[in-house]
Amino acid sequence: MSLRSTLLRAPASFTHIRCLATASGPSTSKTSFRDTLDNGPSFDDFVSSSGGERERIVMGNVKGPRLPSYLKTNIPSGGSFSKIKKDLRELNLNTVCEEARCPNIGDCWGGQKGATEAESRHTATATIMLMGDTCTRGCRFCSVKTSRKPPPLDPHEPENTAEAISRWGLGYIVLTSVDRDDLVDGGAHHFAETIRKIKQKAPHILVEALTGDFAGSLEHVSLVAKSGLDVYAHNIETVEELTPFVRDRRATFRQSLKVLEHAKKEGVSVTKTSIMLGVGETNDQILAALQELRKIEVDVVTFGQYMRPTKRHMKVDRYVAPAEFDSWKKIAEDLGFLYVASGPLVRSSYKAGEFYIENVLRGKGGQRKATALMSQGQSSEAVQSRII
Repeated sequence: MSLRSTLLRAPASFTHIRCLATASGPSTSKTSFRDTLDNGPSFDDFVSSSGGERERIVMGNVKGPRLPSYLKTNIPSGGSFSKIKKDLRELNLNTVCEEARCPNIGDCWGGQKGATEAESRHTATATIMLMGDTCTRGCRFCSVKTSRKPPPLDPHEPENTAEAISRWGLGYIVLTSVDRDDLVDGGAHHFAETIRKIKQKAPHILVEALTGDFAGSLEHVSLVAKSGLDVYAHNIETVEELTPFVRDRRATFRQSLKVLEHAKKEGVSVTKTSIMLGVGETNDQILAALQELRKIEVDVVTFGQYMRPTKRHMKVDRYVAPAEFDSWKKIAEDLGFLYVASGPLVRSSYKAGEFYIENVLRGKGGQRKATALMSQGQSSEAVQSRII
């Protein structure tokens, strides 16, 4: 008989034996862990102040400079702030306030504190960022997204921007843009068209254009300068010696000076620039930069503290004290700048409407200019013609 047939005829009853990997009985590991908890510190030990001073655990970077209290801001809110944000989303518009993570967004969009809603809207300032939210350059201080080939321009953006601004009832608007080296004109025609649309819909609004350097093309600078704007702004950002380490390599200090100088030659009444402090500059370098700006008759300069957007950006060299900002304000005024805004939280467009309207258009700048001209021996009629 074969083995196969024998197995088939065998009774179908088997005994199953279960083998465990561990021995039966109470778990020693559980008992040991339970004993450890029973003999360890209680909750009272954690909250009690007795038992001597315990070691303090410090999180974050302990070697770099700590953020001073005067650089901390409140969470933005208010009717004017909410309306501006709502309209931006509906019309698919970008702002440098959001993209660059500006700490002053609540103050600028919220307008004047304690004022009515209409008054707050009139004193509020928003900085619209044209031509998308992606830049073709990679400056080491800026948190705006970068790409060699950003998305194409939105042909409806000039009209949408003008529509939004006319709704808000603002007294002052700042237009800026990402750098678009991928475009033949750097976006100059798009920029100029937006300014013209705004002036058509709301001619009472003062428009400041904060432009890039258009890769040094003075023809494109002229196009924007002649578009009907009130202020032409272009930021040198830092002193000449640090420019290669702070800005994109395609941006140079001398190229920026040429942009500002050419805008003035094209008939722009007010030119403006901004300098960050706290990136490693020296006092002599700052003074030299200011003197270069006065040579080309730049009218307005602002000083602000550089604040590192993320850990991927260049580090803060130091936090500049408010008293030092006050000192640079006086130095710049003595050099002949029409207006100077200087403080830790000041940005190029920080409360631009409030600063500019109240201190330049409403007489302070004109009075300073008149005093300087009178000291040169010019007649009162000549002075009046120069400042009007």
